[in-house]
Amino acid sequence: MASAMLKVAVAGISRCSRITLLRACSTSTPLQGGVPGSLWKLGKLNHIAIAVPDMEKATALYRDVLGATVSEKVPLPEHGVYTVFVELGNTKLELLHPLGEKSPISGFLQKNKSGGMHHICIEVDDINAAVAELKSKNIRTLSAEPRIGAHGKPVMFLHPKDCDGVLVELEEA
Repeated sequence: MASAMLKVAVAGISRCSRITLLRACSTSTPLQGGVPGSLWKLGKLNHIAIAVPDMEKATALYRDVLGATVSEKVPLPEHGVYTVFVELGNTKLELLHPLGEKSPISGFLQKNKSGGMHHICIEVDDINAAVAELKSKNIRTLSAEPRIGAHGKPVMFLHPKDCDGVLVELEEA
């Protein structure tokens, strides 16, 4: 009965208004950033990492050409990279350049001479709970335990073959 009344009411409304009305009447609920029953929640996008063959050139592009605020170049020997963060209004870019011969970025740049997107980083509220649950769901990680990342917080990388071809970094917020 209610469905028939809605059809009659909608019949005299323009197409645009009908779409607005249907959206307003939707019973779907938005995702709340966590798996039901989980001990952790997925947060915001922290950064997108870009591997660059020339750190100075890439830094100059974002700072001098595009007018962004950029950090100083910071070596992270435990990860085999130099990093520069580019501040954006709603997130950051992380420029990555190899540090040392065993850098994981060296291999990436050998396959992608011009550089390119390396990974995305998403915040979680409890990295240990997130990693434990993801491992129980057969999501592989690239290290046995979380390590301290560029922001001084625990991070864990998820295997791209388990994440639709994307290297995902989780960082505790």
